[in-house]
Amino acid sequence: MRSTRATAALARLNARSEGHHYTMAVTGSGLFILRERLGGEDRPLSAALALDEFVPLVDSMGPKKEVRITKSEAAFMKQLVRKGG
Repeated sequence: MRSTRATAALARLNARSEGHHYTMAVTGSGLFILRERLGGEDRPLSAALALDEFVPLVDSMGPKKEVRITKSEAAFMKQLVRKGG
């Protein structure tokens, strides 16, 4: 199904955004609308967008997930910086 990518992006946003609940609506023409549920009402946050525009928009919203770096990755990145200069 086409909306699987959009649903997964929405699930990631809801997992990152504590205290917020986001939903989406799909129009009859297959466009996606991002909504935020506040006090039992859905407030639209975006215009109707195609899937390729909707997913990056949803991924860019909310707090970003912190990237974990292992000790070996940190040492490797240090080595790259020394060799590049």
